[in-house]
Amino acid sequence: MSRSFRRIGALGAATVALVTFGAAAPASATAPRAVDLEFTLYAAEIVVDEDEGDTAAPGVGDHFAFADDLYRTKGGEKVGRDGVSCTVVRTGDPSDLQCVGTFVLTGGADGRIAGQTLLSVEADAQQPPAFDIAVTGGTGDFKDVRGYIRSTPDGDYSRLDFHLTR
Repeated sequence: MSRSFRRIGALGAATVALVTFGAAAPASATAPRAVDLEFTLYAAEIVVDEDEGDTAAPGVGDHFAFADDLYRTKGGEKVGRDGVSCTVVRTGDPSDLQCVGTFVLTGGADGRIAGQTLLSVEADAQQPPAFDIAVTGGTGDFKDVRGYIRSTPDGDYSRLDFHLTR
């Protein structure tokens, strides 16, 4: 699977930012209340040496995984990591990838964030257009988190704009 095809599944970095920025909003003991969390992180895929000799078009059931490092700013302080797995669920033009990821930031809050998306990929696309990732929940400090993350290609990074509610 080519690196550009894997990059399309940039779900990873998206969900991770919540861990760093979401812990500061404690839940009320007397009544539940929504807490809006909005922030931006940048994801850079970890490059792994692998044999990319097979350049055949992916088929239904093909899958790949990737990992990202997450940064507050491009080339700035590293604040976390992620792991993402994508499976081709429809071929054609466009093709669809079902991607799920689990994310954690280094230091600070304790817990994991889960997210997923069905990503449509045009056959001639060098990189995907901006897309949204559903935040499906979390554990520990991130229990009951919901919202979405907008992932936008930004040079060698993916810009991740978080729009979250707890």
